Amino acid sequence: MRRELSAPVRIKRRMGFLPRFYYSWRRTVKWLVLFGAVSGPGIIVMLADNDAGGITTYAATGAHFGYGLLWFLVLLGPIAYYIQEMTVRLGAVTKRGHAEAIFDAFGPFWGWFSLVDLILVDWLTLVTEFIGMTAALSIFHVPPIVTVVVVSIVMLAMVLQGRYWTWEKIAFLFCVLNVIYIPGAILARPSVSDIVRTGLIPNFPGGFTNEVFFFLMANIGTTIAPWMIFFQQSAVVDKGIQEKDIPFGKLDTAIGATFTVLIAAFVIIMTGTLLRGVSIDSAGHAATALMGVNKSLGTLLAIGLFKAGFLGAICISLASSWAFGEVFGWAHSLNNRIREAPWFYVSYVVALATAGTVVLIPGAPLVMITLFVQVVAVTLLPAALVFLILLLNDAERMGKYKNTVAQNVISVLVVACIVVLSTLYGISTLFPGLFK
Repeated sequence: MRRELSAPVRIKRRMGFLPRFYYSWRRTVKWLVLFGAVSGPGIIVMLADNDAGGITTYAATGAHFGYGLLWFLVLLGPIAYYIQEMTVRLGAVTKRGHAEAIFDAFGPFWGWFSLVDLILVDWLTLVTEFIGMTAALSIFHVPPIVTVVVVSIVMLAMVLQGRYWTWEKIAFLFCVLNVIYIPGAILARPSVSDIVRTGLIPNFPGGFTNEVFFFLMANIGTTIAPWMIFFQQSAVVDKGIQEKDIPFGKLDTAIGATFTVLIAAFVIIMTGTLLRGVSIDSAGHAATALMGVNKSLGTLLAIGLFKAGFLGAICISLASSWAFGEVFGWAHSLNNRIREAPWFYVSYVVALATAGTVVLIPGAPLVMITLFVQVVAVTLLPAALVFLILLLNDAERMGKYKNTVAQNVISVLVVACIVVLSTLYGISTLFPGLFK
């Protein structure tokens, strides 16, 4: 027979619940505060990866193939996480940026090789960011020269204020604006069954063609790029993330990887629903075409394109300046003022000025540059990944944070797949009739 508890015992048990709830709540708040203090580099680098070149690539992918390559994009999310997660461990343990780590571990020859590799890709990618921003604002009749000048002034103001944390908060604001693509995709009213049937089941629309290879390469190049490795590791160091913070850094990166794939998918769904079969060669062109179908959606895409270009530009330009500072031994922190780190800021200004000038050259093939840069980035990516994998397997440097066997297997498979795709793309270019 069930025994009834006395009134004092019942009251004591109920009162005991309150302290447990209170301490549980305090632990949760403390965890959230710690995560908020450490988070930033992972989310920012991942969402900045959906830059102007990325939005152009996703918009063109949706217009060319509908939902057909969504499955491939979903696969790239975990891959991007595994690559960027390594930079968190490497930066937190070594307290050095990626360029400096390569110089120390492999010597000047490979150090200069990696630096030239980075600067080439970064500068070309920075050009595409200005292309995207000028194209977006041209839709609203803003002259390109006004866009280039105003954007450059704002970017300079962000880095010259002398605080990493302030820069990061502003960057976070532009990260939040990524949600602008979500209502755009929903308002396009896509067929969920078509998305599942044609988009999430692996297939190659039209077969193994040169065009498919090009878009596969472009999507890899805009989801996993060399500048991301250099940027996140330098950001981890500049922010002062410690070894004890690595779990938070991993979560920060995982959240960023999840959202970057979701946002990219929404862009593909929007253009794949409304512009399928339309010849689209840039996100600006896609925004203009969408305005003919739905002015609100076209406006959303144009605003999103400008945001994407700006966020990408502020991160890519910093990746180069950080790398220069690391290699030449200059002061290279956003916490340094101009007089403390003059060459760090000079390299930043030179990158902005030269990249912005290219966009203003009459008759420059801007659309071709945008798509070509994504392919160049993925072609040079294996070299950056090999250095990263070797550094993460250095037990003396990394200690207990060195790569596990599973992480090495995943990393090697990623490099192998990229090399295979690059080779197939080259073969399909030389022999266009081979893959039909």
